[in-house]
Amino acid sequence: MASSFSVTTDQGVAHLELNRPERLNSMDEAFWNELPAFFTAVNDQPEIRAVVVSGQGRHFSAGLDLDWAGTTLAPGHPDEGRAREQLLRRIRRMQHCFTAVDQCRVPVIAAVHGGCIGGGVDFVTACDIRLGSADCFFTIHEVNIAIVADVGTLQRLPHLLGQGLVRELAFTGRRFLADEALSHGFLNRLLPDRDSTIAAALAMATDIATKSPLVITGIKQVLNRGRDQSIADGLEQVALWNAAMLPGDDIGRAIAAQAARHPASFHDLAP
Repeated sequence: MASSFSVTTDQGVAHLELNRPERLNSMDEAFWNELPAFFTAVNDQPEIRAVVVSGQGRHFSAGLDLDWAGTTLAPGHPDEGRAREQLLRRIRRMQHCFTAVDQCRVPVIAAVHGGCIGGGVDFVTACDIRLGSADCFFTIHEVNIAIVADVGTLQRLPHLLGQGLVRELAFTGRRFLADEALSHGFLNRLLPDRDSTIAAALAMATDIATKSPLVITGIKQVLNRGRDQSIADGLEQVALWNAAMLPGDDIGRAIAAQAARHPASFHDLAP
């Protein structure tokens, strides 16, 4: 059982809800341990076809729990070299938490309300799709506490926004408000409030869950490969994927359903 979030599942959709509202859903030791374990479990559960991420309380997340970080990330060894190597391993472990989101087999949709600060931005930039409430805002807060953001924002955000805007947000640590985030395509959709944002994210995830799970995981892998490598490598990836996977029966089911004008039904992936 996780202590930093709760999980419910329905119609092939897992809903992960950050549940430390009294601490503004800040990220403590439990979060950094439990999040990658959750996404590993999702990859091993073929009945899950999409994930929605949201937060309880006033804000999506205030990011890193500074009380926890002040004690845990402080040098833990008297030898300077060993202390720095230890910190390097800790940073890499935290990076892995959001890489697990990015590399999850199924699409991950963030439903953001209120503040999404620091590590919260790292989290949602690792998601595939972001929906936001009218009151949401995003802050690359690390610059305000004299840290270079180091667990994913500076690597993933330039694939979502223009370089000039990314640099402005990273250099100033200002609030990136909902309307601006929508106009720049960082948010796919803007909803009136938290509840409607979560409802829209769950509806989108449920729709995705009706598609062939083999095709959906293929799309995600091909898009990630195309983002991270050259166009030629991306084309080779999709050619290899379809050459290997198209002989399955999903395409026949989909075409037959289209012809009959009824929704297609697809088997889960193999466990």
